[in-house]
Amino acid sequence: MLAIGMANDPCPRLWTRANYYKASETGVFAPEERLELIEGIIFVKTPQSSPHSTSVRATTEALADAFGDGYEVRAQLPLALSDRSEPEPDVLVAPGSWRTYEDHHPGASETLLVVEVSDSTLHYDRTRKASLYAAAGIGEYWIVNLVERTLEVRRAPEPGLGYREVIILSDGDVCTPLSAPNASILVRDLLPTSV
Repeated sequence: MLAIGMANDPCPRLWTRANYYKASETGVFAPEERLELIEGIIFVKTPQSSPHSTSVRATTEALADAFGDGYEVRAQLPLALSDRSEPEPDVLVAPGSWRTYEDHHPGASETLLVVEVSDSTLHYDRTRKASLYAAAGIGEYWIVNLVERTLEVRRAPEPGLGYREVIILSDGDVCTPLSAPNASILVRDLLPTSV
């Protein structure tokens, strides 16, 4: 019997962002595939339910209103975290306008807030995605929890340990993004009317 982890054991081949783009350009992936690169592994994104899509749209509008001019609120577009990670969060906020990112995707240092809308991916968003965003130093990460109709606010990232601060807000509560201290967002405004 072989011991696990021996030097001659096969290991997975991890993807870089450059390999990922080259594979896409040469037609390895179908154009309609929804993929994201997380820590060198390509994940197929789950189909979006109507409540999920509604919440993404509602969150995008609420954050655009909260941040105002001078900020780009992007929905389901790439975030360049590292050579091996390019997730496509449901919503992110970065300074500037869409023109600011004509020649690159926002990186961790440019990203003020990341939001994932969660129903079937709740465990994944609380664990793997939270660890990924904390390790990159994203200062604020929200999970719009469709299952429990709450907003999970994560702050104070510590690489290797995750987020030190986790606040759970109900649909009647108000949240203020760290980077928009004068804004007040009603949690229910991020949620579909019913799930």
